[in-house]
Amino acid sequence: MTSLEFPNHLCYHCLLNLPKLVNHRVMIDGLERAMCCPGCAGVAQTIVDSGLNNYYQHRDIDSATLNNNRDRAPLIPQELSLYDSEKLQQQFVTTDNGVKSATLVIEGITCAACIWLLEHHLRHQSGMLKVSINMTNHRAQLTWQSDQLELSTILTCIHDIGYLGHPYRPDVEEQLLAKEQKIAMRRLGLAGVGMMQVLALAVSLYFGTDNGMQYDIEIWLRWTSFIICTPVVLYSAQPFFTAALRDIKARHLSMDVPVSIAIGAAYLASSWATIYSGGEIYFDSVAMFTFFLLFGRYLEMQARHRTGRAGNALQNLLPQAAIKISNEDGHQREQLISVTDICIGDTILVKPGQSIPADGVICQGFSSIDESALTGEFLPSQRKIGDQVIGGTLNVENPLQISIEKIGANTQLSAIIRLLERAGEDKPKVARLADKVASYFVVSVLVCATLVALCWWYLDPSQAFAITLSVLVVTCPCALSLATPTALTTATGTLRQRGLLITRSHVLESLAEASDFVFDKTGTLTQGNLVIEQIEAEIDQQQALQIAAALENHSEHPIARAFSPYYQQPASDLEITLGQGIQGSVGGTGYRIGKPSFSLGLLTDSSHIVAPSNDQHWLLLCSSDAVIAWFAISDTLRADSQFCIEQLHRRNIKVHMLTGDSISNARLIAENLGIEQVIAEASPSDKMDYIKKLQNSGAKVVMVGDGINDLPVLAGTQTSIAMGSASDLAKTHADAVLTNTQLSVLIDAVDLAKKTRTVIMQNIYWAFSYNMLALPLAAFGWVPPYAAAIGMSVSSLLVVGNALRLSSTAKMRNSHQSVQTN
Repeated sequence: MTSLEFPNHLCYHCLLNLPKLVNHRVMIDGLERAMCCPGCAGVAQTIVDSGLNNYYQHRDIDSATLNNNRDRAPLIPQELSLYDSEKLQQQFVTTDNGVKSATLVIEGITCAACIWLLEHHLRHQSGMLKVSINMTNHRAQLTWQSDQLELSTILTCIHDIGYLGHPYRPDVEEQLLAKEQKIAMRRLGLAGVGMMQVLALAVSLYFGTDNGMQYDIEIWLRWTSFIICTPVVLYSAQPFFTAALRDIKARHLSMDVPVSIAIGAAYLASSWATIYSGGEIYFDSVAMFTFFLLFGRYLEMQARHRTGRAGNALQNLLPQAAIKISNEDGHQREQLISVTDICIGDTILVKPGQSIPADGVICQGFSSIDESALTGEFLPSQRKIGDQVIGGTLNVENPLQISIEKIGANTQLSAIIRLLERAGEDKPKVARLADKVASYFVVSVLVCATLVALCWWYLDPSQAFAITLSVLVVTCPCALSLATPTALTTATGTLRQRGLLITRSHVLESLAEASDFVFDKTGTLTQGNLVIEQIEAEIDQQQALQIAAALENHSEHPIARAFSPYYQQPASDLEITLGQGIQGSVGGTGYRIGKPSFSLGLLTDSSHIVAPSNDQHWLLLCSSDAVIAWFAISDTLRADSQFCIEQLHRRNIKVHMLTGDSISNARLIAENLGIEQVIAEASPSDKMDYIKKLQNSGAKVVMVGDGINDLPVLAGTQTSIAMGSASDLAKTHADAVLTNTQLSVLIDAVDLAKKTRTVIMQNIYWAFSYNMLALPLAAFGWVPPYAAAIGMSVSSLLVVGNALRLSSTAKMRNSHQSVQTN
């Protein structure tokens, strides 16, 4: 087949199937070639621009297309070097002062030992700053010095130890996930059919031998078992042998090594006994061991794929194309463009049923927006002119014209995806401990099997092989390797669906141990939709509001939003004092607005000035000469604040409120919610000191905050949660984000965290107990190989099944909703 006869359904570059509704093309040798994604299009364009068109002319398309249904062929060094192109790296690499970061997908990972090997190998590369690989979705977060290390060198290092790395692209990964599942189903199906057939023959052999079976029938049964078991070993068990050889070459032991030794030794011994018509055969044990091991890994793969597809689903929320509106000669013109061509300031038309392509503000129309994919809130929310909308959300009712304000990596959707991936960068203590123990356990298994073989060879050589085989099979550490990651993955995915986005690995562990919850007031326990309830001004009220709005315009604090409707003129020389107020110049005159004590600092003599009353939260606007105006600010409680506080008290968790608000306002809110520990009029440093005092006393503290003034506290608390309405900076410093702003989700998180801890300990306890009990039984010859295979497989299935129980949230969701409704 020549390049001119290239199949229309395949990507011209990577030879994967072309996704629907995707139109990426590159001119190669005078013809437009279809590409499956922007990544392939970028690589292909770089190949063409570099004058390397011969790469496509000399490759064997027939062979490559055939191999597309098997394992992906390794990238050639020439192609790997293309990833050093700055133009190509713009699509998936971020750069900050010479430090580059990227997300790669690693193919070929089978267990925690693979993660250890890859991380250990890459960390020893000169210029590598950080390596973290997520066992759940096999994505690697890499950070390196661009002047010391090239991306192609990193990819080559991964390839050299038997793995394949490539930039993370959702559309391509979807195909890889589907391909992996298809191959896993084939291997599992063949192993299952082979196991049933070989077991039926084994039963005949066991009973026939004891009852005088004819010699020729016995030989026929042995050879039939050999023929049926051979494809099970050569095809279904192939991943175990491949991984074991790779690990041995890298001088690192994983659980695939004892598994491969057990399967290979049993098969070879049985084949020898069949060919030379003498000795025991273990084809039934081989087929059974292979099937159950593949079945356990298949369940683990399904859980991993669900998490991977959840992340890909976020990426795929953005549409492929958008309708751009432009004015030509006084007439509006609609033009269909690619989402990648959208620029800041463009006006985009979004029709009902279409997804919003980027962050922006509505400039024409009103409609309901479905944000459930991002926030977990299933009810659409109303949006009108001037309201912000998020890229990836769905327009439900009416056409909207949106002025684009943020694109690409700066959108909220991209920020959520980065926060989601950050959760997999580091591992909780229990996961690191399990990985370390599992690595040593493999060595212990091999040493123990060797000792058992030597002892039985001395005692009874005829039973040495069968007993050693049982020891290898029964002690396979599959359950131990699956005990922690499966539970953590399931719990994290469940909470994300409920509206809590976990961005640090220790959150579940900390929530399970939490003794104290500390809440900010404004925007957390209250709605944060502050309004100006009363004004007492020394000048015209409208003029006072305009001066205050000019100062507050650049603040992200919820108070600033109360003044935004009155903004008309800019301020200069702005200085923000966290937790106190703002100082700046408006029309050449210096002003301060904020807490009375802060604003009065601008006056020469303020001893005679008092607030209008003590039962409201007052802000003071003054110049260096006089008081300008007093503003009374009010807020309302969230609908589920009281329910959340009551449920935390029921779980014996102490609740504290830290606020910069006045004492009178704070106490009123605290009394309504039943909060006893209240710190009012607190600056960020006061809040930090209070948190440190709690933590030093042994309390396990969880801080829930909103706004820029909570940054120091969120960063300094053991576990911090930012509200979904918080600033981007607050979300970045938090360990988790409450995307749907429903405080009742915190109760779900505490309950699920405790349940997750219980499940992990159950899994680890079961895995160790099983191995410690089964090992001596197998070593004394009381567990035959087939029983060892069943026992090991049941152990792994129990661990995975126990972890998958964490995915059920319907019960607690319904109970919370009913309580709030009542």
